[in-house]
Amino acid sequence: MTMKQLTLIRHAKSSWDNPGLRDFDRPLNARGMRDLPLMAARVKAFGLIPQRLLYSSATRTAVTARTLAQTLALEDRNCMAIPEMYEACWETLLNVLQGQPDHLDSIMLVGHNPGIADLGAYLSGQTLHHFPTSAVHHLMLNVLSWTELAESCGSTQIFDYPKLHT
Repeated sequence: MTMKQLTLIRHAKSSWDNPGLRDFDRPLNARGMRDLPLMAARVKAFGLIPQRLLYSSATRTAVTARTLAQTLALEDRNCMAIPEMYEACWETLLNVLQGQPDHLDSIMLVGHNPGIADLGAYLSGQTLHHFPTSAVHHLMLNVLSWTELAESCGSTQIFDYPKLHT
């Protein structure tokens, strides 16, 4: 067994244009559609190819995850929508990760703030004051089993987001 790797990604920028739409159903806006392929290409360039991609089933996270899966050439069977990841706190996301099988050494989570940022802060022991849309937080985790995830068990390897490239 080797150390685990975790990539946390916040969904691309979503639209608030239709006030009648449920939050769950909000699509990406023009900036999200522009940032997403560029973010996915950077994730690929960083070599962050997960063995499993888990994502919230909300429209904006599902679209973000599908674009990542396509760009990274992930097989459908390795990509899973997890309904409880929608509006999840970091503890819920941690529980999802702790339930993953140990033969997986790298997992990518595509989710929402504040849960995704709070999980990264918990695992890295560093508060990220800004976790914008399309942000990528990659951690090396000093654990051999997903059940061992604990506070400050990881170290940030990459923290990237679109405005760093404009």
